[in-house]
Amino acid sequence: MKLHIVPARTGLQWVRLGMKTFFRQPLALAGLFFMFMAAVSVISLVPLLGTFVSLGLVPAATLGLMAASREASQGRFPMPSLLVLAFRSGAEQTRNMLILGALYAGGLMLVLGLSALLGPEVPPPPADLPSGEVSPEMVRALFADTGLWVAMVLYIPLFMAFWHAPALVHWHRVSPLKSLFFSVMACWSNKWAMLFYFLGWVGVFMLVGLVMSLIGGIAGGSQFAGMVLYPIVLLLASMFHASIYFTFRDSFVTEDTTAQTGDR
Repeated sequence: MKLHIVPARTGLQWVRLGMKTFFRQPLALAGLFFMFMAAVSVISLVPLLGTFVSLGLVPAATLGLMAASREASQGRFPMPSLLVLAFRSGAEQTRNMLILGALYAGGLMLVLGLSALLGPEVPPPPADLPSGEVSPEMVRALFADTGLWVAMVLYIPLFMAFWHAPALVHWHRVSPLKSLFFSVMACWSNKWAMLFYFLGWVGVFMLVGLVMSLIGGIAGGSQFAGMVLYPIVLLLASMFHASIYFTFRDSFVTEDTTAQTGDR
């Protein structure tokens, strides 16, 4: 396995490939993402350990969604069993993925804990403000929140460490700690492509949001938004997760070009 440096414009190609792949199997990919979100939501309701366990399953679920995207990109139907792909490759691989999940859950909870300690208490919204509306004062208070900026700064290295890690552990048999290091190196080496990638998705979300606002204003405002907002967000999130596989595929090369095939 070797690191592959890609040009910055590749980031926009990843966005396009994610959207193109999603529309090849929209119901399957959206359904898998919904299953993942539903499972995490239910597990998080368990007292004491629910939140930690649900966060710990994120790397394994991310791998499953990446495998589903790969299947769809190759013209195959992604089966629901792909969501548990990380736990169907033997005891050692299962153990490594659980370790990776525990590291992710611990790291994210540490980030959230530090941001909560350093951030001021958020005042409640004014009583006369209609439900669902955002006032300028609320926006200013949000951006003045120290905890928010601390969380963002601390989450960036966590995000880089776990972006490629699940795929490295599963498809390349890399140990959990080494996968974190290689993931950081890959994200940093391809930082311009990753920047274009995220800016591309921000543009897609903003464009869809603008269109939805215009349609909502014509169709009746809040009632229309309540009916279609969640499905639209679900579809956009599914498209985004469908694109993650391509960021991994193009960031690493192996002598064996079939290293990432065969998991169905």
